[in-house]
Amino acid sequence: EALLAGDVDIAVHSLKDMETIENDKLIVGAYIKRNDHRDVIISNKIKNIEELKKGAKIGSSSRRRELQLKNISKKISVINIRGNIDTRIKKIEEKKLDGIILAAAGIKSLNLSSKVSLTFEINQILPAAGQGIIAVQCKKDDLVIKNFLQKIDDQESNFCAKAEKKMLQVIGGDCETAVGGLALIKDKKLTLIAQLFSDKGDQNFDYKLSGNFKDASTIGEEVGKKLLILAGKNFKKK
Repeated sequence: EALLAGDVDIAVHSLKDMETIENDKLIVGAYIKRNDHRDVIISNKIKNIEELKKGAKIGSSSRRRELQLKNISKKISVINIRGNIDTRIKKIEEKKLDGIILAAAGIKSLNLSSKVSLTFEINQILPAAGQGIIAVQCKKDDLVIKNFLQKIDDQESNFCAKAEKKMLQVIGGDCETAVGGLALIKDKKLTLIAQLFSDKGDQNFDYKLSGNFKDASTIGEEVGKKLLILAGKNFKKK
């Protein structure tokens, strides 16, 4: 969403939907404190992971989520659906789905948490890099706005975002790449957990690296490089 105030431009983005290649005239001035990073199921039928494993028809537009669900159980079928959250919820009935999978952050922001029937832990479904983080972008040379945005910047979300974003940049990931990534900080140690799927979707490559949170970008770069090595010819960099 772009917010215009006179000749000052501020753009507010969901980090996971931002381009990994940045405009050299713009800068992210602040990262808002991260919302829930997990993925969830909305369903009237599926209440737990065991019911999901038995086989279900789940709606999603994400290649990452599709392949991760297949890792949980080959019996799960994924039906491609698009649209805003309200539209997708309606498609449960329209397409006779057992449920849909979405980001928890979007559900919570619309006060629809009561519709969630199953929340995935990260060892089940690893979220998209940047999921749950809002980035506030401004002009690089606008010192007034940059100084203002520093006051609302959440440091932990900032470092996590930098690690996850750098990992995506290294692997050449875009919105179509089946890759998950999540950085967590505890006791000043940042741990980046990542998962990359092969182009065919028949293999996944997992890697985790920890280090000082101030080295977030370096950790992201190393994880990205390692994923490319692990995947080899099975993943073609965009």
